[in-house]
Amino acid sequence: MKIALLTNEYPPHTYGGAGVHIEYLSRELARLDGGTHDIRVLSFGKQKESFGNLKIEGISLTFDFPSQDLRHQKLLDSLFRNILMTGSVKEADIVHCHTWYTYLAGCLMKQIHGIPLVITTHSLEPQRPWKAEQLGSAYHASAWLEKMAYENTDGVIAVSKSMETAVHDLYQVSFEKICVIPNGIDVNQYKPMLDPALLAAYRISPFQPYLLFVGRITRQKGLIHLVNAIKWLPAGLQVVLCAGAPDTEEIAQETAESVEKARSESKSKIVWIDQWVPRNHLVHLFSHASVFVCPSIYEPFGIINLEAMACETPVVASAVGGIPEVIVHGETGLLIPFEPVDIRNFEPKDPERFSRDLAEAINGLFRSPEKMRTMGIQSRERVKNHFSWESIARRTLEFYRKLAKTSGR
Repeated sequence: MKIALLTNEYPPHTYGGAGVHIEYLSRELARLDGGTHDIRVLSFGKQKESFGNLKIEGISLTFDFPSQDLRHQKLLDSLFRNILMTGSVKEADIVHCHTWYTYLAGCLMKQIHGIPLVITTHSLEPQRPWKAEQLGSAYHASAWLEKMAYENTDGVIAVSKSMETAVHDLYQVSFEKICVIPNGIDVNQYKPMLDPALLAAYRISPFQPYLLFVGRITRQKGLIHLVNAIKWLPAGLQVVLCAGAPDTEEIAQETAESVEKARSESKSKIVWIDQWVPRNHLVHLFSHASVFVCPSIYEPFGIINLEAMACETPVVASAVGGIPEVIVHGETGLLIPFEPVDIRNFEPKDPERFSRDLAEAINGLFRSPEKMRTMGIQSRERVKNHFSWESIARRTLEFYRKLAKTSGR
């Protein structure tokens, strides 16, 4: 098959789970069936690479768009790149889009080439109202683009059962069109690896236990709720926050003020790493951590939890979205009950209670080191048995073939 994969992010320009997903999916698709499929990735970066039957091409721009609101530039930039993407593909058997950033190109290629359009649901705009802080009123346009794409798609890959339900409920996509295929993990890359000297380079004491958070500074990741929980954690426990790339200056300032407040109220050492951390360094940070904490208020899947689990680190996470499909409560980690304000506002109904529950779960695990070790071992076993990228790529290819056959290609 000739497969066109469209994405905003692709290494080295990756900042979220969608970028990680398409990196590994494209690699594994290229390996299937003896490397007989042509895989072409179009992204928003400056890449131009070729690895046999896998080709990556970045669609880059050298100018900024005029706008009445600077927050609109991301939308206008994306639309222009979508036009360039559309003209860059001569032929394909399938076009597979990831996130709203590429939906216009996918819809146009479907019409121009008469090929099936596939969307992987990494998130949904109506469930992320905080994106208006980042995009301004352009958020209404991104939501419109998403709605148009789901109305025109031939098939949807949902990364969790939770997202399958959301796609059906929000956009009335029939369940017959939706295939649930989770995210995956490379267990040869993510595995327990220890390097105390690396911890010292990040100002982390290798002689004290620590909990770890890794994620962007955005409402979705719930970092503020973890920061607010620090005052209830025991002295001697380090809190390591790998948190950067804030959505807005306002949320960056809010986070900085909250961290300073937590430092004044707590006896725990807080290490805030706000720069980009290389993947091989993250593997060591995961491996040394006693617990990984994922306080997300919205998480369609949560690939970051697989990364921690593969490094034999148990996870304390909010029971939202696809997370309960990854973490087995009491076996590979602990799930924190989460009650949102309502179905359109995913902020916790009782923020202080949520932060207290996070702290209580973390404290409970640290009181039982043996339980943490057992959970860590069971975490890696679960990842190895259920989230292999090879099987995910094969299921994806089977879905492509089914849609191509239906369309007569």
